[in-house]
Amino acid sequence: MSLEALRQALPAYAKDIAANLAALADADGLAASRTWGCFLACAHAVGQVDVVRAIEAEAARRLTAEVREAAKTAAAEMALANLYHRATHLMSNPEYRALPTHLRLNALTPAGAPKADMELWRLAVSAVHGCGACLDAHEAKLRALGVGVVEIQTALRIAATVHAAGRVLAAARAAS
Repeated sequence: MSLEALRQALPAYAKDIAANLAALADADGLAASRTWGCFLACAHAVGQVDVVRAIEAEAARRLTAEVREAAKTAAAEMALANLYHRATHLMSNPEYRALPTHLRLNALTPAGAPKADMELWRLAVSAVHGCGACLDAHEAKLRALGVGVVEIQTALRIAATVHAAGRVLAAARAAS
């Protein structure tokens, strides 16, 4: 499935999501590797089969195998970190935030992916998972690396759009 096929698979009531997918695919706010790394990491975070297949196919045309693997690494590590940190952030007892996680979260920046790209993909996945603590941490790292607010906002727009496409298609499948 291609990105265009994904857009066509969205029901008519989700035409804004389809339009946003098209607009963000060629957005000026990010370099192509950052854009498609965000798309790919977010697709894996969402996990809806049509979204993953379409974005995997598109990313294969636009990114090296190393960069695709790095984006999926960001999605995998944040699936773990986001849930843990969101939970400890939401709990009233601050003692949990002070404890070591005792979870392996040591993935280094894989070959072929600059540190700023990995941080951007981690931020986008954190948005999909709704972890405010991780969003703040990765936004601060990005700013320290010289990434501007427009680039960060573009990553958040990609996260929101990929998430929405996944939710709409999952609901459409459930209803049919």
